[in-house]
Amino acid sequence: MPVLTAAAESETGIPTSLSNEHLSETMEEIEHTCPQPRTLTAPAPFAGETSCQCEAPHEKLTITQACLGTPADRPVRVYADGIFDLFHSGHARALMQAKTLFPNSYLLVGVCSDELTHKFKGFTVMNEAERYEALRHCRYVDEVIRDAPWTLTPEFLEKHKIDFVAHDDIPYSSAGSDDVYRHIKDAGMFVPTQRTEGISTSDIITRIVRDYDVYARRNLQRGYTAKELNVSFINEKKYRFQNQVDKMKEKVKNVEERSKEFVNRVEEKSHDLIQKWEEKSREFIGNFLELFGPDGAWKQMFQERSTRMLQAFSPKQSPVNSPTRSRSPSRSPSPTFSWFPSKTSPLSSPKGPSASISSLSEGDEDEK
Repeated sequence: MPVLTAAAESETGIPTSLSNEHLSETMEEIEHTCPQPRTLTAPAPFAGETSCQCEAPHEKLTITQACLGTPADRPVRVYADGIFDLFHSGHARALMQAKTLFPNSYLLVGVCSDELTHKFKGFTVMNEAERYEALRHCRYVDEVIRDAPWTLTPEFLEKHKIDFVAHDDIPYSSAGSDDVYRHIKDAGMFVPTQRTEGISTSDIITRIVRDYDVYARRNLQRGYTAKELNVSFINEKKYRFQNQVDKMKEKVKNVEERSKEFVNRVEEKSHDLIQKWEEKSREFIGNFLELFGPDGAWKQMFQERSTRMLQAFSPKQSPVNSPTRSRSPSRSPSPTFSWFPSKTSPLSSPKGPSASISSLSEGDEDEK
């Protein structure tokens, strides 16, 4: 390990530079063997397994130098720490920013233990082992440091050869200090990241506490016992009754939705039927008018048939100028006679009838 001179430490004890003699000698003899950023084929290792054993000197870098990609023979080692309880998107976004601060960076993430967290911040939902594993499976993390210190010490920074510390710029007051990162900022090793608004572990816990009854009923419905949920007998019965009421409400809601769908389908079908009826009625009226209208085919056919019937019942008359039969002048109209004798003419003799017949025959002979 490189030896630090007295001038190589800041007022807070954080190393700032190495002696020139030792730096030149070490650079010529020793090459960097620092771990490289991991691939995504396996979870991130713990610091105890791959602690940086590189003996080459780690010269102090400025943020400008790190942004330019120097040094070229090793990655820039960036450290971020936290509790990471109920690991959420805000945590992941902060780690993404820390990972992408420089072109070639190696991100170490320190996770505080349950003992420190309960002492300085409060009780956690996830235990330390669960929080460690959550960090190991984040794609931006290259190495996880378990039981990280609450306040960073020079020994800790030197042990892990940390170049920069990434955290949001809001002063973090804890453990009797107004800002636990004050000495890091003074040493020029602090790189700020942006917080994600609207999401935090405290917000998630607040939602659960606010809607406690809802989540208690949810877990009872999923098979958890009242003892596991620390729910009293009365509350258990109340929650189960509320679950039954909710089920009935859901059934009623489903029936209403289905009835609405049925009514909508009936309305659509009735609309289609009305349209078809209107089309058929227009077609029927048009055909009726074609047959029975003023100029319809039925009128013409009726007129033709009535004309034929009139011709059949009333034959044609003879022409007016046709010759008529003229009576013969020689023939005289046949005399009229009466079969019965008149009352005024008495019978002259019993031979009257025979005499009259003979007189008629004589008259005919005279005409001839």
